[in-house]
Amino acid sequence: MKQASARIERSGMGMPIDNRLYGSFIEHLGRAVYGGIYQPGHPSADKNGFRTDVIDLVRQLRVPIIRYPGGNFVSGYNWEDGVGPKENRPTRLDLAWFTKETNEVGMQEFAQWLEEVDSELMMAINLGTRGADEARNLLEYSNHKGGTYYSDLRISHGHKDPYNIKTWCLGNEMDGPWQICSKTAHEYGRLAAETAKLMKWIDPSIELVACGSSNSKMPTFGKWESTVLDLTYDHVEYISLHEYYGNFDNDTPSYLASNLVMDNFIKSVVNICDAEKAKRHSNKQINLSFDEWNVWFHTKESDKKIEHWIEAPHRLEDIYTFEDALLVGGLLITLIKHADRVKIACLAQLVNVIAPIMTEEKEGAWMQSIYHPFLHASLYGRGESLPVQLSSPTYDCKKMEQVPYLDAVSVFNEEQQELTIFLLNRSLDEDLETSFDLRSFEKLKGIEHIVMEGFPLKAVNSFANPHAVEPKRLPLHLVQKGGIFSLVVKKASWNVLRFSTL
Repeated sequence: MKQASARIERSGMGMPIDNRLYGSFIEHLGRAVYGGIYQPGHPSADKNGFRTDVIDLVRQLRVPIIRYPGGNFVSGYNWEDGVGPKENRPTRLDLAWFTKETNEVGMQEFAQWLEEVDSELMMAINLGTRGADEARNLLEYSNHKGGTYYSDLRISHGHKDPYNIKTWCLGNEMDGPWQICSKTAHEYGRLAAETAKLMKWIDPSIELVACGSSNSKMPTFGKWESTVLDLTYDHVEYISLHEYYGNFDNDTPSYLASNLVMDNFIKSVVNICDAEKAKRHSNKQINLSFDEWNVWFHTKESDKKIEHWIEAPHRLEDIYTFEDALLVGGLLITLIKHADRVKIACLAQLVNVIAPIMTEEKEGAWMQSIYHPFLHASLYGRGESLPVQLSSPTYDCKKMEQVPYLDAVSVFNEEQQELTIFLLNRSLDEDLETSFDLRSFEKLKGIEHIVMEGFPLKAVNSFANPHAVEPKRLPLHLVQKGGIFSLVVKKASWNVLRFSTL
């Protein structure tokens, strides 16, 4: 059996984790909204038309912030269509996804749903077909107390108190040729800077996210970030990163190493941000908002056959496997490792559309395989990220060399006095006997070992069999020798080790 080791020091080197690292995303796309969070007439629907079975599953995830309404959708969206009496709202063509949008749900209803799931709104604004004027009006509607046209309009719509939205995205993927009214870096940077300026004049307390390049493979990547930051640096707090991962070649060893690609992406953007900081002799630090990330590849071909101009089609409804859950665990490990700079992250998306939660149109909701690692990270990944000195055997695959079989990160929650270690064993063939040096913690008592292992790599959950891929919760029995603990980490496994430090 191969050997690995991990050492964790409790010596003031921890990086505070922003709870928004465990955010998510709802776009007007497919059945995310209609048939997902909202379905009047469904047996579980409440008086407002929201599905309570979905609300229950979202609450369990403790998602602190949810990005809305897009995504590509936002670049052609008029926010005014989604407020006020529903009978007055127009039905429009959505050119992002080639569907019909009824606007039965808008910001007004979404904010109401967020109260039900105990989350906050991360609002994206349209910098495609619209711009600074639309943004300042929406902010006035959302955050100004009253006595002006748009704040009084909100009050007339039945919401006396401001929504007080604090986190805003300045557009979406504006360098993508698929984007409605895509722009060059200079065009976007100038528009974003002027929009940000107006928004901060109305509400200086808000935080703004500038669009980074649409993904790390874009020909614009790097130069886009430099140009946009050069133009917006003094006005924004974050720059965005988007990336999706897939196993198109059915090459599992390479696929399970994809979080190392995410790691390099984050490091590259951090370097660009810090180069801009140095160039400006600035004390201000730009942080990262990784506000779209997930596995997305299962439906890439089938979605091309969907008819245009229908309402809420079954689009991007990837059914996730056990190996997808392993990678999502690895991606979460990487995000936690970079908690010093990644302050916001959004699993894209939340319901039905490349999502951990799926719904049946006439029956209930169920959890996909990826629901579980995201749940574990959200519940037990809050506090401070502690560095792990890791030694692991490695393997070579088609896309990279010397990939560690074992990946790990640890989180210390001082309030709960708990230490959690998240572990991924990428090996498809061998268990790893792993030693843990935790001697810097004076007292440790095992709480539990949560593990997902032993499933066929392509195993999936379904409404008929929702528990086919799910974790086991075991007592945490570690063999100890002089403060060094050892544990056999099973092949192809996601693990959560929880300790009490009381």
